[in-house]
Amino acid sequence: MSGRLPPQAMAFVAWSGTGKTTLVEKLVALASGRGLVVGALKHDAHRFEIDQPGKDSHRFAAAGAGSTMIVADDKLALVRRHDAPPAVEDLVAAHFGDCHLVLVEGWKTSSLPRIEVHRPALGRPLLCRGETPDPHLVAVASDGPVAVDVPVLDLNDPSAVLDFILAGRRRP
Repeated sequence: MSGRLPPQAMAFVAWSGTGKTTLVEKLVALASGRGLVVGALKHDAHRFEIDQPGKDSHRFAAAGAGSTMIVADDKLALVRRHDAPPAVEDLVAAHFGDCHLVLVEGWKTSSLPRIEVHRPALGRPLLCRGETPDPHLVAVASDGPVAVDVPVLDLNDPSAVLDFILAGRRRP
């Protein structure tokens, strides 16, 4: 073992259309600009298909391969079939060990610390402070006032959101 700390992971949860992806995209750019190696992980509640019919990897999967990997000089993609979705914590540990920070979109029932993205003007209730308050909520990023028992971050100031995340980062 290299003695390197496991990556810090922060999940972002919200109602669809609230701006999770936009915030995560900005945070990736800011953290990368600060010299951090950043990973991004997105939960897709819909069935996505990365392989295209007729392509070699699709043919391998159709023939019964449980895992296929496509590798180019500058990137790779792994497609692995599973009967049950893996835990996000396991995905972070298995695939993001080279990262300082992993920004996760979704997985609102995981044990990862999370920031809820909230826009009061949309009229939707908070996901993490409903009937059963979420113990993993560490902050709310909002573009308006929110009465919660965790810090409220300015959704329009992604640099401040990143500063908040990194303030909790473990140091060697």
